[in-house]
Amino acid sequence: MISDITLGQYFPQKSLLHRADPRMKICLVIYAIVLLFVAGNFASLALAVLYIGLGMALSNIPWKLYARSVKPILFLVVFTAVLNIFYGTGEPLWQFGFLRITRNGILNCVFVSVRIVALILASSVLTFTTSPTQLTDAIERLLKPLAKLRVPVHEFAMMMTIALRFVPTLLEETDKIMAAQKARGADMESGGITQRIRALVPVLIPLFVSAFRRAFDLATAMESRCYHGGEGRTKMKSLHFQKADWAVLASAVLWLGAFVLLQVLVPPTIRL
Repeated sequence: MISDITLGQYFPQKSLLHRADPRMKICLVIYAIVLLFVAGNFASLALAVLYIGLGMALSNIPWKLYARSVKPILFLVVFTAVLNIFYGTGEPLWQFGFLRITRNGILNCVFVSVRIVALILASSVLTFTTSPTQLTDAIERLLKPLAKLRVPVHEFAMMMTIALRFVPTLLEETDKIMAAQKARGADMESGGITQRIRALVPVLIPLFVSAFRRAFDLATAMESRCYHGGEGRTKMKSLHFQKADWAVLASAVLWLGAFVLLQVLVPPTIRL
């Protein structure tokens, strides 16, 4: 069901990552993504995946929730893997007409698939352990230097966080609308692709109406409370680095050293 999608949801827990500074978590997620895409051999790729797996373990979030976050993109992973496995270079291991499977194609398939899944898991670690308010404050603080260039940093951070926050709400609303349409006899699971797309029209129209109504209600509520931008605005909870945050950053530096060492010592196993 659509309501099973965990994208953008926050799960309160008592863990090291939940107590960590959100600015550090955003930087570490970007750091993990860079490691994933720079990795050129299986050893360095495994180290990057292990780094993300360690973050998942420290989050104290059930593993089934991470599995649910990957489930919606399985089609994309399979589709990308098929494209890569048939478009590799080198001596073909199997060939049928213009289709051929090579060693480099298999390696590219594995690398791309692991990267996509690990990318979603790294993003899920951030959203699962960081509340929308913390995420807004962290993005605003990280982009604060751009404010000197008259970039609306606060509005940008607020817009991103509200959009992320409303993803679970809209998914739940979609699930309710689809259930209501099915109760009225609508068939959305049979027929060809064109027929299924047409069957979604009665779902999309009330969904857009509901989304605009929620956005209008939110804007009215913010205006009625005299909400304004970040200039001169105080915060109930200010962000401060703790000793645990510095320890995590130090471990990330050590992890980077090990990653660079593997990149230099282990020959590359992927060639595009």
